[in-house]
Amino acid sequence: MADFECKNSNLGVFEPGNLKVQTIKVKKSDSSPPPPTQLYIVAPVSEGTYPLLLFCHGYCVQNSWYSQLLHHISSHGYIIVAPKLYKCMLIALNNEVKTAAKVTDWLCTGLRSVLPQKVQPDLSRVALSGHGRGGKIAFSLALGHVPTSLKFKALLGIDPVACRNPPTWPEPEILTYVPRSFDLSIPVGVIGTGLGNQPKCMMPPFAPNGINHAEFFNESKPPCSYFLAMNCGGYDMLDESKAALASLVCKSGKGSKALMRKGVGGIVVAFLMAYLGGQDDDLKAIVDAPTIAPITLDPVIFVKE
Repeated sequence: MADFECKNSNLGVFEPGNLKVQTIKVKKSDSSPPPPTQLYIVAPVSEGTYPLLLFCHGYCVQNSWYSQLLHHISSHGYIIVAPKLYKCMLIALNNEVKTAAKVTDWLCTGLRSVLPQKVQPDLSRVALSGHGRGGKIAFSLALGHVPTSLKFKALLGIDPVACRNPPTWPEPEILTYVPRSFDLSIPVGVIGTGLGNQPKCMMPPFAPNGINHAEFFNESKPPCSYFLAMNCGGYDMLDESKAALASLVCKSGKGSKALMRKGVGGIVVAFLMAYLGGQDDDLKAIVDAPTIAPITLDPVIFVKE
């Protein structure tokens, strides 16, 4: 089977939603109170109150490099806030989780002032997500390593990866290698990639076994779900040009990455619909029949209790 083989899908979650969305780039000087860092926000422009997703970007990438994926998700009726977690893409400091926590607190007081007119965030329905190292930051924040004023309703890691914590890498350490050890009472979803644990030429894998998506799922308590995008790489959900750039140093699936973005976007939307909206038909459909997705998902696991 070729990488990114196209399949027929009857699920609308894998296609852009019906809502027109707007990109909002917020600097510290653009809002009062000012956000603790620069923000990349995608929100519907139609009047309404929408659930909120806080998205943490991965290591060595920018928050804006996910624009196509975030637009897909937002067009189904979600406000997405993606903070810039550190100034230099090649340097990660110990304040990433603290920055994400400060942004979470800012949402209560500052978000409404930067959104389109008559667009309101529903702060009672907030989910947390992150990609790569940002997935670890999302898990760390959900686990309460830094307290926040908002409570998260759901957590979704997109190819999350920890590190083996040599002296130059930042804390916190969250993996315990004990099944179901994460002290979380909210639904957890994990999307993994089948190529992330493979090297690229002389470059080591970006998500080696033992610190990648499989371990994050293993340590999650029910209800938890797991989707492995078998023929995809860890950066294939980035915007097309950025994914092509990343493929120079990390293993990548063949062909256009549009189907990967559709696949990940659809899973995220189905997960949010289930746990922020109480509509779990699409999530159940993907779990019961993974071949309806536009990418090869194998395995798909759902643990209810």
